[in-house]
Amino acid sequence: MTSPAAAQDTAEAPDRREVNALSPRAVLTYDGGLMTVDTGTGEVTSTEAEGFLRLNNAGDGRHVLVSAGQEFRLFDSGLIVDGHGDHHHYYKQAPALTGSGVEAAEAGHVVAHEGRTSLFADGTGTITVLDSAAFSDGKITADEVEEHSADAAHHGVAVPLSSGDLLLTQGTEESRHTIQVLSPRGEVLAETADCPGVHGEAAAMPTPEGDVISLGCENGPVIYRNGAFHKVPVAEAYQRSGNQAGSHGSPIVLADYKSDPDAEQERPTRIGLIDTRTNSMTTVDLGSAYWFRSLARGMAGEAMVLTGDGELNILDEETGQIIHEVKVVEPWEEPKEWQSPAPAVKVGADGFAYVTEPAAKKLHVVDVAAGTVLSSFDLPETPVELTVVTGDAEASGHAHKG
Repeated sequence: MTSPAAAQDTAEAPDRREVNALSPRAVLTYDGGLMTVDTGTGEVTSTEAEGFLRLNNAGDGRHVLVSAGQEFRLFDSGLIVDGHGDHHHYYKQAPALTGSGVEAAEAGHVVAHEGRTSLFADGTGTITVLDSAAFSDGKITADEVEEHSADAAHHGVAVPLSSGDLLLTQGTEESRHTIQVLSPRGEVLAETADCPGVHGEAAAMPTPEGDVISLGCENGPVIYRNGAFHKVPVAEAYQRSGNQAGSHGSPIVLADYKSDPDAEQERPTRIGLIDTRTNSMTTVDLGSAYWFRSLARGMAGEAMVLTGDGELNILDEETGQIIHEVKVVEPWEEPKEWQSPAPAVKVGADGFAYVTEPAAKKLHVVDVAAGTVLSSFDLPETPVELTVVTGDAEASGHAHKG
């Protein structure tokens, strides 16, 4: 944990000003730092930062957690919603790294779910969980966090459940195949060991009994529902859905669909639609390849996939039928190194889709319902990662991709 005294208190920055409404801000990484795009004015603010950076919404609608090597660094987007009973006030200020963060050996996945946020340190298996509203003062202090730990260090993930329990992966650096749900006292409430290569999770529409979480494996996905794990049968001996996107308002989870265990770099054209009610999965062949930054969900639950032909495919997640094919970027191909720039898509709480086009140094905004490109912004640097904040707290069941 970084020292609170060293943190910049961005909650009361000198340039803070009240506005009548907030425009979403897109936060992007580039080689050398972070860019923040005000989608209302087109203004771009750059923040220098070293190393390869990954972006995760903190869950409060304002802050972003930056996975930066041995630390999760707290970034303030500068969008502020101040509630006063039956109304709100809105403020804007310059985006900035707050100087606060959480120390983490090999900072990995962040999951915001049901008002709590978990941070997973791959190098130790340490899991930090805190209330998503704890970031509001721009600082993270020791008394605001609860610490958990997996049995061993591994590339893992943890989901704080609405019941107060914690879903987490177990494994080692060499292999991982186990998922558990632990009570606050550390008791194992549910467990499955039938998830080789477990990677990626997404929350779907909850049942009256509680949360529904889907996780990717290398022999078909696993679903946690009604207090137990359920395996999704697949036709192939090897089937990996390690990148998933969920929606709190839909029982369907969108997933990638890889089926070639020998491929050095598989570029699938099929996607999976996992029905968490029936523990089943259907596939849709889009005819063009995609990659792990291609998946997103609309506010009405639509499944979205950005494919190499430059189109944002918007599908009815229940039927798999394509609603819109929106030409957004020029044709592209997945790079050999996953850290390299290539198009990415995110959906903000405003319901619009945001798509990067690194080759042209652009950010595009798509009206999902209409299936049209609303606007495009020029960027001073080549974007890599992308996230979008709107001032509104993270909706339950947003995607986690890895």
